Amino acid sequence: MSQQLAHKFNQGISPRAFMDGMEKNKEAFNANYDSFAWPDDKSREFFESLNNRDDLRAMIITADWCGDALRSVPVVFRAFEAAGIPTEVMIIEQHFDLIDQHLTLGGRSIPIVLVTDTGGALLGKWGPRPQHVQDVMIAFKEANPDNQASDYQDNLAVARTEIVKQYGDASEYTPVILWELQDVLERV
Repeated sequence: MSQQLAHKFNQGISPRAFMDGMEKNKEAFNANYDSFAWPDDKSREFFESLNNRDDLRAMIITADWCGDALRSVPVVFRAFEAAGIPTEVMIIEQHFDLIDQHLTLGGRSIPIVLVTDTGGALLGKWGPRPQHVQDVMIAFKEANPDNQASDYQDNLAVARTEIVKQYGDASEYTPVILWELQDVLERV
């Protein structure tokens, strides 16, 4: 992962500016942010322990219209606040160059969380959704390789319904997102 991202530093906006400027999903996003709860002390303590480090930065490629972002980005914001990791939000439509370096299944899936050092070297990434939820999309893509097929949109609708079901409520997906982020951060 020797990708260099320093040229993107300070091109994003703060998490607060993202939240304040949302045109879609603002109330639901803010509700998810405000109702965030640590699933256990161990998780909270891990993220708080990162406050001792000053070598990490984060960029989150996302957009206010994204359903996955509505669920996961408030969790990421809260985790990185606790960790003291400076975080920038990169709106996808303004940063196609960045998302195109981090495609998922050949597409521009968001959110993507990029963790770098202060020099801009990419150390780890997470996204666009928890792995057990992403597995639904992987299975859909494998079973529906032709996006022009007559049943593609119907099958996609079924997959999206299953994705929502797999997320469950915040008490179910929050711990998973935190565990997966912790796994990324433990490797850096």
